[in-house]
Amino acid sequence: MTRHLPRRLLALALASAIAAPAAAQVADPFSVPGGTPAQSTAPGPLAQPAATGYVPSTVDASAFTISDIRIEGLQRISAGTVFTYLPVQRGDTLDAASAAESIRALYKTGFFEDVHLDRQGDILVITVVERPAINKLTLTGNKDIKTEDLTKGLKEIGLSEGETFDRLSLDRVTQELNRQYNNRGKYNVQITPTVARLDRNRVDVTITIKEGKAAKIQHINLVGNEKFSDEAITDNWESKEHNWLSWYKRDDQYSREKLSGDIEKLNSWYLDRGYVDFSLDSTEVSISPDKRDMYLTAGISEGEQYTISSVKVTGDTVLPQEDVERMVPVKKGQIFSRALLEYTSDTITANLANIGYAFAQVNPIPDVDQQAKTVGINFQVVPGPRVNVRQIVFKGNTRTADEVLRRELRQFEGAWYSQAAVDRSKVRLQRLGYFETVEVENVPVAGSDDQVDVTFTVKETTSGSFMFGVGYSQLSGVNLSVQLSENNFLGSGNRVSMAAQQSSYQKRYDFSFTNPYFTDEGMSLGYNFWWREFDYSDFGVANYSTNSGSAQVFLGLPITEYDTVSALVGIDTNEILTSLGTPRSFRDYIDAVGQNTFHAWRTQLAYARDTRNDYFMPSRGTYQRASLEIALPGSTAQYYKAEYEFQKYWPLSQSLILLTGFDVGYGDNYGSFQTRDLCVNMTVPCTPASDDFLRTVNSDAMPFFENFYAGGISSAGRVRGFVDNSLGPREFTGVWQPIGGALKTVGTFELVFPKLFDSPAARISAFVDFGNVFESFDAFDAGELRASTGVALLWRSPMGPLSISYAIPIKSQDKIDPVTFLPADETERLQFSFGGQF
Repeated sequence: MTRHLPRRLLALALASAIAAPAAAQVADPFSVPGGTPAQSTAPGPLAQPAATGYVPSTVDASAFTISDIRIEGLQRISAGTVFTYLPVQRGDTLDAASAAESIRALYKTGFFEDVHLDRQGDILVITVVERPAINKLTLTGNKDIKTEDLTKGLKEIGLSEGETFDRLSLDRVTQELNRQYNNRGKYNVQITPTVARLDRNRVDVTITIKEGKAAKIQHINLVGNEKFSDEAITDNWESKEHNWLSWYKRDDQYSREKLSGDIEKLNSWYLDRGYVDFSLDSTEVSISPDKRDMYLTAGISEGEQYTISSVKVTGDTVLPQEDVERMVPVKKGQIFSRALLEYTSDTITANLANIGYAFAQVNPIPDVDQQAKTVGINFQVVPGPRVNVRQIVFKGNTRTADEVLRRELRQFEGAWYSQAAVDRSKVRLQRLGYFETVEVENVPVAGSDDQVDVTFTVKETTSGSFMFGVGYSQLSGVNLSVQLSENNFLGSGNRVSMAAQQSSYQKRYDFSFTNPYFTDEGMSLGYNFWWREFDYSDFGVANYSTNSGSAQVFLGLPITEYDTVSALVGIDTNEILTSLGTPRSFRDYIDAVGQNTFHAWRTQLAYARDTRNDYFMPSRGTYQRASLEIALPGSTAQYYKAEYEFQKYWPLSQSLILLTGFDVGYGDNYGSFQTRDLCVNMTVPCTPASDDFLRTVNSDAMPFFENFYAGGISSAGRVRGFVDNSLGPREFTGVWQPIGGALKTVGTFELVFPKLFDSPAARISAFVDFGNVFESFDAFDAGELRASTGVALLWRSPMGPLSISYAIPIKSQDKIDPVTFLPADETERLQFSFGGQF
């Protein structure tokens, strides 16, 4: 159950607690007030200015004809406003009944604390005392009910800044808030309203809330259950006895709404198992004297178990009768189950909704035989009118054009309504990554029973055209970046991005353009251009640097609702800069090729399938991607890289999600190239002549600058708890340097707790990571896999993504290998990465 009362429901709850102001008691409708209040005279030929220093005389209480009306005591409210509500006017006869009616009408406006009627000759004098205006409304101490929800709810009933203050409304709102907190199990709540008088008839209203702690359920007792244990019955209840996980689930906190839901679950428990005669005889909730502990007791009568005697489908099925009957899993002789009846009704309704019958109903009508303990079921189908979608409306998309949203839809205007198409449209909008939330509502068209409007309400998330980023990670230190991007360039939906980034290990400049709908069928077309100056020694790997650039064009084509294939073609250049500290194997490779600049014609083919339900924080679905990258013939080095990534989200419960994933990559050469033999590894005699001898050889693997790396918090080779990029082969050059490898194997098992924070932008998880990098496929050894376990926090903050993890290696090399003399693994328990945008 949600902890925060929705704004509209809160407003209604508060409004229902506030009755109309009581009518004033009128003992003498013509009582004479003392003093000389400010005067306002109704305009008109009969208006007469009041004499300065006027003292009212004794008034004749008999009826009279009103020649003029004067209003006294007004400060903020205009006389015209009062005349609007007054039921009498000049020329009317004022008697006791109309005087009382006038007083009630003015009180009913809510503007006045006091109203008196006087008579000066034939002039009606109305003296009022205005209620003060609320200058400032302050709420403090509330956590269970958000301030913005509470403030909006109060505003809708008139208790807000600038409105007229009503003490009765404030008192009853206080009572209602007490009731709301009591319903949440907080019986120690203290709500203290304070009203401070200001000048010019104003007040400051402060509502101080001390919520206290919710009462904890210490014991749940069921009386009368003989066929099932207390534990089995209450297993799916929201209300739980205090336990060791209560600090996270908060299921031991008493709430009247939760208990009502659990009582319904108790009823459903027996009805789903055939106990048609089940009854709840009594419920009792008791609380300890200190209002901290709760005790729940329910008395029940189980009755006997019933079976199904017959099943039939009647009514206008629309679809062929036999097709609808196949949707019914209920069979004669089965134990009666209300849940199975509801499932059957929902299945038939969903199928009818998918062909346009949006308001179809299926009513299971039972025929109970108490003597035979059987139930006959008649599923009565009422399809209602077939519904056509008149129009689709978008709300909340302040930055994203309607066209960008509309092309993601699978429900179309002018077509028959389809619930499956509407649901799929919602998922596609969620996966765009533009919105924090997406809600959909079907709105019947007034005056038409066969048309409906579909409204998608979205809430834009952090997405702008200009971003200045400041980030920090333990690996690279401070990162500065500037990016100019537009996800809907000139209203076309195209994405354009220009970026510059600088950190301790790289300078990078990028330009990219993507048209996600190059064709109406959804084919995307894009271009990438980039230049990088990369110092790998500062990146935590081997000591060398590169200057590289690339120009690429790519196409993407959706082949099903979930599957996409893509292709990339590009040309790039890569200058390798080495030093004496560069690993010998790297320098030997450069020497063997005979040059330090590599040119490549590159292509990449990829297939991806994505059934996840959300772009940022998925809770179910699968993502998998397979890619093959090839340096084509004509390149300085001819090689390929293949990679497969898999992630699956398993929703175990509302408060627990399991993520399983792995990433496997492999690369190798496939051709030959011209090399200069410089006696590498002394495999041939070294002579001056041999230095100029050209011959064709096969490289042993793909170029070292394409190697895979693993370790650290980065997503490419994540094994948290180990220093970034430190796993796998290493080479000694005075110090041990990671050199990467041709085979990468990493994976994770991660338990995500989505409800630990109220914000949908933050998640905490417990994980086990494993993996390593190997020199080649033949070098793979499962015994060399490293593993770690820990906890992680992912927060999509307003300034960018923040990732923090604390991991403890559980399988590592913690000392020098006595055979290879390789050093111990480099571990790092606390790791974090932050990137921001303004």
